[in-house]
Formats: sequence, structure tokens, C-alpha cells
Amino acid sequence: MRLEKCWFCSSTVYPGHGIQFVRNDAKIFHFCRSKCHKNFKMKRNPRKVKWTKAYRRLHGKDMTQDSTFEFERKRNRPERYDRNLAENTLKAIKKIDKIRSDRASDHIKNRLKTGKVQRQKEARKQLELGIHLVKAPLALAQDSSLCLPKIKVNVSQAQTKENQPMEE
Repeated sequence: MRLEKCWFCSSTVYPGHGIQFVRNDAKIFHFCRSKCHKNFKMKRNPRKVKWTKAYRRLHGKDMTQDSTFEFERKRNRPERYDRNLAENTLKAIKKIDKIRSDRASDHIKNRLKTGKVQRQKEARKQLELGIHLVKAPLALAQDSSLCLPKIKVNVSQAQTKENQPMEE
């Protein structure tokens, strides 16, 4: 059983599913669903369509470099069947899947960490600007460190004919 990759979105295409397109130069394109096939026919670039794997990898939302991706590589050379090798391979697949999922969750945590720091900075700034809503006015009057410093500005108005009072 051969599992193909969708040319457009890089998802898995199982046997009996999807669409296969053969171009005039005999290049074969596999698509998981009609959505991918239609986007291909409209000549859209998968790197610019937000829901594809190519976009997510290009913009740092998915992992790009990991040693576990080497196991997913397509191999065209058939191997001679060995029962022990098959058992060891199945055990290794489980371990590799666990490692990959752990690394993916770590990648997501690291990616979201910057947003968390930014949200905390914005929350502090909002709190400083609206401290009078949180603290009672008497507490603000007693402790001057809770208030923002007050700045006095002198505004001078030029006396012109327009500003002078009118005489009757």
C-alpha cells in the first residue's frame, strides 16, 4: 500500500482517494481533494495559500528541520522482507511519532512565547493608564508612586483683534 503526498497541500493521499493528474510531459500530480486540484488549475502558488503545509513551513508555523522527517522520505527501492526487521520498524515508528509530537509541541510553545510576552507588556501599559479605575482615589492621593507624573504646560495666547472684547 503506497501513501502519496498531495502536490498542493502536502497531506497524505490514501489509495482509492483523491485525484491524479498527468501532464503532457508525463509528470504525475496527486491531489487529496478537489479543493487542491482546483487551486492547482488556477495556477495558485502553495507557498502563498495560508492553509497549505508549504505556507506554514515558510512562515515558521510548522517545523522545517527535524531528523524525524528523514524517515518519511519516499524510497523506490523494494526491501527484502524480514520478520525481525518489520517488528523493529513498527516499534521504531511508535517511538518516532512520540518524538515528533513532543518536538512539535515544543515548537508551538516557543512560537507562542513571544506573543505571551507582548500581551503582558500591553497589559502593564493598560494598567498604568487606567490605575485610577483599579485603585481608590484616596489611595492614589496618599501614595504618589501609583500615579503618573503630572506635567505642567504653559499655553500662551496671542492677543489679536479677533480675541479682544468688542466695544459697543
